[in-house]
This record gives sequence, structure tokens and C-alpha cells, in this order.
Amino acid sequence: MFFQRKQTPRGMSASEAVAQAANGSITVIDVREHGELAGSGKAQGAIHIPLMRLRDMADPRHPDFVIDLKECGTIAVYCASGARSHNAEMLLRQMGYDDVHNIGGLAHWVQAGGAVERV
Repeated sequence: MFFQRKQTPRGMSASEAVAQAANGSITVIDVREHGELAGSGKAQGAIHIPLMRLRDMADPRHPDFVIDLKECGTIAVYCASGARSHNAEMLLRQMGYDDVHNIGGLAHWVQAGGAVERV
């Protein structure tokens, strides 16, 4: 006999992230590569930390630590489609960041009414 795990709702929607970013209660991280940002911009106010650098830049002991993460509470991560941001969410949780959410891709942010800034 196979048992199905009950699906529990997890995470936050892009709409919720946009609303929380507007009132300053969330830290948004873009984990895409530099070239992707150059082509499409990033979510307004987001911190850019490429996925390949996340382990270092989110570690308070590392010289490249992003000081904005020192006192952050809720974190929303996104990429182009949601796959890399899923990996980023898992990595940040392993590093001890508790309130981390994958909100998908930049298009989800835009569809939810989030502004984009060019870099």
C-alpha cells in the first residue's frame, strides 16, 4: 500500500512578495547571472547574488558577505523560471536562514505588479 503525503501549502506567492517588498518587510534576492540582469533588469530593490556565489555571499564569516542579509527576516528568492531559486531556497535554509521563499521567476514578479529596475 502506498501512502500519499498530505500536501501542505508552503511558501509565498509573488503577489505577497511584491506587497511585502513595498512596505520593506522582505529581502528579495535575484539569483540569476549578470548577463540575465543586463538583458531584463531585476526586481526593484532586489539584491543580486548569483546562485554560484550564494554560499559565500550569504555566509557572515566570508569576506564577500552581503551586509544587507545580516538582520534580514523574510527572504524571497527568484530566478528566470523558479528552478535555480528553488536551489537557492534550499541552500539558504541549510545555512540557517529560516524564513525563505521561492517566488519563481522574474516574470512572476512582473505579473504580480512588481516593478523592474534596469542595471
